[in-house]
Amino acid sequence: MSTRTEQGTDAPVRVLRLPQVLARTGLSRSSIYLRVADGTFPRPVRLGKRAIGWIESEIDQWIRAQIAASRGGA
Repeated sequence: MSTRTEQGTDAPVRVLRLPQVLARTGLSRSSIYLRVADGTFPRPVRLGKRAIGWIESEIDQWIRAQIAASRGGA
């Protein structure tokens, strides 16, 4: 997890790894990567040569948007 803060806030940036993203969204691994490819899911950030993660606040925002869209509040 990162200790850096998001620009303009004092809140720490938290990076979620794939298992955490899968658990939060209820999507499969392949669904996440398909949605990333078509631009409908947040892009991961590179953490190292073979490691990626997603910004927690971006995943939370995506989940809120999905809730709003499913309830007609898009």
